[in-house]
This record gives sequence, C-alpha cells and structure tokens, in this order.
Amino acid sequence: MNSHRTAARKSGAVSATTLTLLVVLLAGCGDEGQKREYAVPDTLCGTAVDTDALSPFLPAGKEITVRDRSYSGSKGCEVVVDDKLVMTTTQLWMQEGTTTSLVAARQSLGDPDRSAGNGRFVYSGYEAFGKTRTCVDTEYKQELYTVIQAEGSERRDSEGMKRLIMSFTDEVEKSADCKAGAE
Repeated sequence: MNSHRTAARKSGAVSATTLTLLVVLLAGCGDEGQKREYAVPDTLCGTAVDTDALSPFLPAGKEITVRDRSYSGSKGCEVVVDDKLVMTTTQLWMQEGTTTSLVAARQSLGDPDRSAGNGRFVYSGYEAFGKTRTCVDTEYKQELYTVIQAEGSERRDSEGMKRLIMSFTDEVEKSADCKAGAE
C-alpha cells in the first residue's frame, strides 16, 4: 500500500513537471510568429538616431508611430508600436552647472545606477540621460540635456541603452536645436 502512494506521488510530480514544461514551451511559441512589420525610424523628432542601437528596444508589431510631444523648454517624442507607448525621448534645457545625475533624479522612472563619461551619461537597462558638451545658451545660461526612456520596452540592456544615449546625444550636438541656444 505504501508503494502505491509513492507511485501516485511520483506520477503527480511528473505530471506537474510536464505541465510546467508544456506551458513554458507554448508561451515561447506565441512570440515566434510575431515579427517587426514596420521600419525602424532613423530620426526621432528630427534628430538622427542610430537604428542599430534603437532597434533592440522596439518590439515586434505592425505599425510604429512617432509623435511630437514638445512643450516650452523641451523637445520630445513618443514612440508607439501598435497603440502601446514603448519609448520617449526628450531634449531639455537646464541651468548651467546642473549635473546629469540631478536631471536623472528629476526625470527618472526608476533608479539609473550606471554612469559613463565622468558622469556625463547616467543610465540603466531601460532609460538614459545625457549632457551635451557644446549646446549652451549663453543668454539664459542653460545647457541642453537628452533623455531616452524605454519603459514600455520588454528589453532591459544597460550597455545597449548607454550606446543609444551616447549616439543620440552626439546627434543632438550636431542639430539646429543645439545651435539655436548659442545664437
């Protein structure tokens, strides 16, 4: 009688393991059929973006929309895939002497725990903040900062986010927005 109970327990354990494996396999199959049917944008709010750095943070889907969300003192975009907000970018002017860490503390959705360029860039796996080197508004004593937040992305990649903010910030430095502050 004891051996019958042991066999029943083993059979139940095997069934639970099999069921768990089946659920995991079926969950993985759902993503296999999905693919990216849209082109990755090469600009965000008129600023060139490294599509190789941006692409991993964008999900599979049919349609991508980039919407302007600028307001006084900042320029911003929302990246939406199939009606889901995936990413936002922002360029904002802050008082000279402000640090990237302070901008991150004010704008962050989480707690970016990495930095590069002697604190010029602060980032995590899904958001990043950068300080331009040459974009200074001498009249108003302000400097231009960049923000990328990919909260709606399933991807979490600190090194990828660092690469994206560094390339985006470099492009902002070449833009008319940077030059406008210097005039």
